Amino acid sequence: METATTPHRHLAARIERSVKDVYDYVADPLNLPAWAPGLGSTIELIDGEWTMDSTLGRITVRFAPHNDFGILDHWVRLESGQTFYNPVRVIADGDACEVVFVVRRADGTTDDDFERDVRAVSADLAGLKRLLEARG
Repeated sequence: METATTPHRHLAARIERSVKDVYDYVADPLNLPAWAPGLGSTIELIDGEWTMDSTLGRITVRFAPHNDFGILDHWVRLESGQTFYNPVRVIADGDACEVVFVVRRADGTTDDDFERDVRAVSADLAGLKRLLEARG
């Protein structure tokens, strides 16, 4: 039996910090502007969801509850109401860890727009790696 899958790309960054350090940092939405600058710098918690200005306009982000499994999934809702699910994991690798972000291609997204999304997430992960490894 075949099932349709959403076109996607797995992006990863190995970070020389413990899985707990990385998870705790990334799980705090107030840290987003430091490592994901495209999401904006003004973040407000409204009715359990984080709202911010971004390169996509005003967005609302809802995060998976804090957990012991390294799951950092989140849902981004645009002003239009369109919502994107973003699976993210922090996976232990000895004393270090790997952050894996699945970029999913939304229906109607052009090749250029998808590649732009992939580049933006890659840059965010590289920034996260630099930031957390510098904190040592």
